[in-house]
Amino acid sequence: MHQYDLIVVGSGPAGRRAAIQAAKLDKKVLVVEQGRRVGGVSVHTGTIPSKTLRETALNLSGWRERGFYGRSYRVKQEISAEDLRRRLLITLDHEVDVLEHQFARNRVQHIRGKASFVSKDTMQIAKDDDEIVQVSAKSILLAVGTRPYRPTSIPFDGKTVLDSDELLEVHSIPRSIVVIGAGVIGIEYATIFSALDAAVTVIDPKPALLDFIDKEIVEDFTYQLRDRNMKLLLGQKAEKVEHLPGGKVCVSVDTGRKIIADMVLYAAGRVGATDTLNLPAAGLDADSRGRLRVNPETFETSVPGIYAAGDVVGFPSLASTSMEQGRIAARVAVGAIAKEPQKYFPYGIYAVPEISTCGLTEEEMKERGIPYECGIARFRETSRGHIMGLDSGLLKLIFSLKTRRLLGVHVVGEGATELVHIGQAVLNLKGTVEYFVENTFNYPTLAEAYKIAGLDAWNRMGEKPRDETSSETVNLTDNATPTTVETKITTEKKKASLK
Repeated sequence: MHQYDLIVVGSGPAGRRAAIQAAKLDKKVLVVEQGRRVGGVSVHTGTIPSKTLRETALNLSGWRERGFYGRSYRVKQEISAEDLRRRLLITLDHEVDVLEHQFARNRVQHIRGKASFVSKDTMQIAKDDDEIVQVSAKSILLAVGTRPYRPTSIPFDGKTVLDSDELLEVHSIPRSIVVIGAGVIGIEYATIFSALDAAVTVIDPKPALLDFIDKEIVEDFTYQLRDRNMKLLLGQKAEKVEHLPGGKVCVSVDTGRKIIADMVLYAAGRVGATDTLNLPAAGLDADSRGRLRVNPETFETSVPGIYAAGDVVGFPSLASTSMEQGRIAARVAVGAIAKEPQKYFPYGIYAVPEISTCGLTEEEMKERGIPYECGIARFRETSRGHIMGLDSGLLKLIFSLKTRRLLGVHVVGEGATELVHIGQAVLNLKGTVEYFVENTFNYPTLAEAYKIAGLDAWNRMGEKPRDETSSETVNLTDNATPTTVETKITTEKKKASLK
C-alpha cells in the first residue's frame, strides 16, 4: 500500500493544476491517468485540438483576409483532413511534453491506469498489464472530466455519424454537415466547417443560440452565421438519423423536414466520466449525467476528504475555470489557505467569429433592477479593424448608472477571447466608466474599442457630478454605503505650483 498526501484522478486542466499546486506545498502527490498520455480530454480531444483545428482552418482557408480579397480567396485551394491533422499532432506533442516536464520538475508521480474506490481514502489502479496497485491518501481529488453523450438512438459509425471526439479522426472534409446541438461545442465545430466552405445545418430544440450570452451579442453572432448561408433550425428537434445508400446521411426533423448531408456531428451534451470509479464504495453518488455535487467555495464533495473539480462538477466547464478550481481544491485538501474564486471570470467561445463575455448581461441587469447604461463600439470604427479588413465585430460595455462601475463586458468578433481581459480586470477592480474615458490605448489596436465604447456610454450618462468642495462619491457595490473621497482641487494646484 502506497501512501500519499493527495491522489488526483485525471490529468486535465483541473487535475494537473491541482497536482502541481500540492507538490509546490511539499506534499506527496500521485496523478492517475487512464489515457495513453497525460493531458486528459483538454489536450487530446477537447480544448487544445478544437482550437488548433480552428486556427489551422482559418489560416489555410484565408478566412481572415476575405474582407479584402473577397469570399473566394483561399491560401490553399485544396485543404485536406491531413492538412488539419498535421498541425494538430505537432501541437499535442508539445502540450504533452510541457506537462510531463512540469510533473518531473515538481516531483509529481503519475501512473497510467484505471482508478476506482475501495474505500473513501483508498483506490485501486488497474494497469494495462493487468497489475492491480492499491494506493491511499489523506485527500483524493476527482478531475476525470466528461465524455460526449451518445444516445442509443443515434447510429454512430465513426465515419459519417460522429461525436465530437471522433470528429478529430475524420479522413476527409465533408462538403455538407449537419450538427445536432447548438451548445458551445456544436457551434464551435459548425462555424469551423463553415469557414472551410462546407454547407452547414445546425439543429437544436431551443429557440435561441447560447441563451446564457448577452442577447445583443447573440443577435449579432447569429446574423453573421446566416449571412454566410449557415442554416439554423432552432426550436426544432432531430428525431431520426439514418444512413442512406451511397454514404449519405439523412436527418429527420420534427417539423417534417429531412436534411441530407455527407456527415452528421452529434454534439448535444456530455456526461461525467464517473461510471468506472465505483463511487458507492466511497459513499458518493453522481447525478443522471454523471456529475458530482461540490461545495462551490472549497470543491469538497459530500464525503469529507474527497474533492472534485473541472467539467465533472458542471457549469461553466471551461479549461480556465477548471484550472482555478483544481488549484483551490488542492490547497484546501492539504490544509493551506485558499481564497474564494473570483466572482467574475471570462467565458470564451472559440467559434468563427469568437465570443467572449465577463460579468452581467443586459438581461441580468434588468432582472436585478439595476439602472444601467451601455456603450457600444464596432470593430469597423477602429483604424486597426479597417487595416485588418473587419466589417463585423462589436464590443459592448454595461455600466451601473448609480455607481458608474463597469458590470459587464461582452465581445463578438476577431480576438474577442483576448480583448475581454481588459474589461475583466477593470470589472474585478471595480473600475468605472471614467477609466475608459481618461486612459490612453495603443493606436491602432482593436483595444481602442474600449475607448470608443466607454465614450459612447459616458456621453449618455453625463459627466460625474461633483459638489462645491470637489468631493466625489464612490459606491463599491450597488447596495453599498457610499464613501466620500476628497479631491481638493485647489490644494493639488498649490502642490503642482511648488514643484
